[in-house]
Amino acid sequence: MMNSARNLEHKQSVQVTKKKVVKKRTSAFTLGEKMIAAIFAAFVCIASLQIITAQAEIYNTNKEIQQLESNIVTQENVNNDLTIQVSQMSTYERVWEKAKELGLTLNDSNVKVVQQP
Repeated sequence: MMNSARNLEHKQSVQVTKKKVVKKRTSAFTLGEKMIAAIFAAFVCIASLQIITAQAEIYNTNKEIQQLESNIVTQENVNNDLTIQVSQMSTYERVWEKAKELGLTLNDSNVKVVQQP
């Protein structure tokens, strides 16, 4: 009897060890949810790149505007200086001096006065 008890005991232990529970691994997210998340992540990346590109263009445009404004201010200063030079060089005394240097004389009978509007 002992042999049969041992055989029975041995068979039961073998059967217990052979039984393995096979668990199917399931993901917390379905394939559709993963696809939606991937599309959303791609959309966020593309949108952020668009925003960064737009900000870079705005920065470059503002930089060009500032440079143009600086050039305008510089040119206005040059124009004002030239206007002052023109008004200084067109004075009656200076014109009379240049005329004397060139040997011209004033003849009152040949002078015509023109009225400016």
